[in-house]
Amino acid sequence: MDRLLLLGAGKIGAAIAELLCGSGDYKVTIADREQDLLNAIDRNDVNRVVVDVEDGAAVLAAMKDQDAVISALPYYLNVTVAKAACKAGLHYFDLTEDVETTRAVRKIAAKAKSAFMPQCGLAPGFISIAAYELTKSFERLETVRMRVGALPQFPTNALNYNLTWSTDGLINEYCNPCDAIHEGKKIDVLALQGIEQFSLDGITYEAFNTSGGLGTLCETLDGGVRELNYKTVRYPGHCDFMKMLVNDLRLGERRELFRELLEAAIPVTLQDVVLVFTTVTGTRGGRLTQESYANKIYSQDINGTTWSAIQITTAAGICAAVDLMRSGKLPRQGFVRQEDISLPDFLANRFGRYYDTDNTSPGLQQIRRLQGEFDHGYDRAV
Repeated sequence: MDRLLLLGAGKIGAAIAELLCGSGDYKVTIADREQDLLNAIDRNDVNRVVVDVEDGAAVLAAMKDQDAVISALPYYLNVTVAKAACKAGLHYFDLTEDVETTRAVRKIAAKAKSAFMPQCGLAPGFISIAAYELTKSFERLETVRMRVGALPQFPTNALNYNLTWSTDGLINEYCNPCDAIHEGKKIDVLALQGIEQFSLDGITYEAFNTSGGLGTLCETLDGGVRELNYKTVRYPGHCDFMKMLVNDLRLGERRELFRELLEAAIPVTLQDVVLVFTTVTGTRGGRLTQESYANKIYSQDINGTTWSAIQITTAAGICAAVDLMRSGKLPRQGFVRQEDISLPDFLANRFGRYYDTDNTSPGLQQIRRLQGEFDHGYDRAV
């Protein structure tokens, strides 16, 4: 599985190309409909092709002589790519946070002879790997809480936020229903609700419901946990501003305009930090016990180029998934979940190591007990 077709030459696609080509083990062809984006990929060992990524026939043709396809495209293009991958017999990986897209990919995977692994980024993605690893040490689960944020290191605007990844994906998370398990039952909850505050390393954050971050964990843990939820982390005040934009100004119903406004007014930044925080409580040895994983990943230089924390964590997640499948540690046919990856395997991987704050330490050294107080309120979607 050495020949890879990478679709999408944007921020995340460029980071994926950097990591995969830098490993020396993959022959990468990167495809996009924008020649300027392809030309901006600063590597001599990548093949560039212009492809209309919305044209299923063109995508299928680009898959000739490839072993796997990685989609770094917006979520709404992934079903087209997945259908082409099934026809071509390629392994398929994507970064989608969209629940309906994942369901469609799963249906395609059911009849495929190759592996289909969506949601391979940060959240969904790594957060499911970390959370599920924690659950394995409990005899009985009570709660699983997953919190992730990609934040500017130096917030200066009223939203306390900078654009660091796909604006379409961000809007999708803020507007769509969210999966959860409450009192042992699967439910939908409203995005931008269930707000809470917590502190980590002396900094106060807020967290609130957003769509897609749980990946397939809601299904995996159904019947085995009392409470399961995912929330996005931001600096305090962000959620109230977003509620005004999404609900009061009804931009949630005019998403193209919403995207245009955000991209015109909110600057991008490479000076960001990714916060990952998951807490599991349950019974171990007859006692109620809490176990947590907490980590912060910052932007850094790789091969002389500065990459943002969200670029690094997202690219590392999908590259590690590809690498682990290549090495035989993941199924090579059908639908593959993020939680099929063990945390030790992930952090020991050459790409997964970007999540490890001490690259010389064993991966599970990051897991430690932490104290945190959470508001357990829910808002049911109706």
